[in-house]
Amino acid sequence: MMNIIDIMRKLPHRYPFLLVDRIIAMEANVSITGVKNVTINEPFFQGHFPGQPIMPGVLIIEAMAQVGGVLAFSTGTDAKSVFFMSIEKAKFRKPVVPGDQMKMELRVVQQRGNVWKLSGVAKVDDKVVAEADFTAMLTNQEI
Repeated sequence: MMNIIDIMRKLPHRYPFLLVDRIIAMEANVSITGVKNVTINEPFFQGHFPGQPIMPGVLIIEAMAQVGGVLAFSTGTDAKSVFFMSIEKAKFRKPVVPGDQMKMELRVVQQRGNVWKLSGVAKVDDKVVAEADFTAMLTNQEI
């Protein structure tokens, strides 16, 4: 549904911090599914951890949030950025390693004005690897 060029038109993130490769499903103001192809070439694997590369949990959460950002920016808003307000109920179930394809599924729990509440899961091979609830705010502040 959206390739990397389309995603880069929505999000301000760039290498090495753009953590979404493709959007494969989206229902405006309802839900979105994005994909991150995890490769050994990711810069964080150099130090996390030598000899046993594992994607940092905070970056899994960030990838999920970026997918949510694509959904929020796809509503036709003129906002320029989106900021976390809270991350709740974050749980990590299984390590994400090079070669994994992480699928992130988020749904809108509530949306009032420029504040969005989302709930999401990240999966590898249809097994949940992480989950969290997010609150974010769209703003006109330029990054």
